[in-house]
Amino acid sequence: MNAESRYKAVIFDLGGTLRIALEDEPYMRHARRKMAEIAGTTLDVEAFYQLVEDRYEDYRRWALAENKESGDEELWRRWLLPDYDPVRISQVCHELSFQYRQAKGRRVLVDGGREVIETLHARGYRLGIVSNLIGEHEVPDWLEEDRLDPYFSSVVLSSVCHLRKPGAEIYRIALRELGVEPGKCVSVADNIKRDITGAKEAGIGCNVIFRSPEKKHPVVFTEENRPDAVISQFTELLDLLPALN
Repeated sequence: MNAESRYKAVIFDLGGTLRIALEDEPYMRHARRKMAEIAGTTLDVEAFYQLVEDRYEDYRRWALAENKESGDEELWRRWLLPDYDPVRISQVCHELSFQYRQAKGRRVLVDGGREVIETLHARGYRLGIVSNLIGEHEVPDWLEEDRLDPYFSSVVLSSVCHLRKPGAEIYRIALRELGVEPGKCVSVADNIKRDITGAKEAGIGCNVIFRSPEKKHPVVFTEENRPDAVISQFTELLDLLPALN
């Protein structure tokens, strides 16, 4: 990868890239209890959680097939809890999405993440996020709480724009918000199938794959999904992207 300041912007994936999910069973168990409590279920906690898990598989098949994502209200009222009180579910749908994601793990900024964000921003790069995820409020709230929101010129979430990777359009939204041509942008992500395909179709100039600590199996590249660079430590990005000035 020959940067030579030819790139002007960097788009980050979130899950498995900028944020890592830690298996923290007490934390995850608490989230499962909160889900049951706010939904007002008559089932016990684990039975309710399994019900949601089973129904989420149906939703996921639809989302993957259509390259679409539902917002919180549609997700819970149409797919996950259609037989629950619709008024209540509309009121608590955002919190349900948040707790459901916490039930999968305690999310933390990847090691070196803040250093990379602050340094690239200081070097003159425009920064964005493009992520497939349920939940409309979690990421904006997290960015604000961790005081990271000033560094990002674009945050595009599938749960808000209702489009998913590997479709190219979700990248095009970010590129328009960043105000850069596709070839001037770098994508940093961890999933070769989901992340590289859409980025290449959108014309992203450079694809970097992060060997995420969340990945349990080695990544195998093909000609179709081969990245331009591979990093094992997040801070290696700083060696690839020099200052623009």
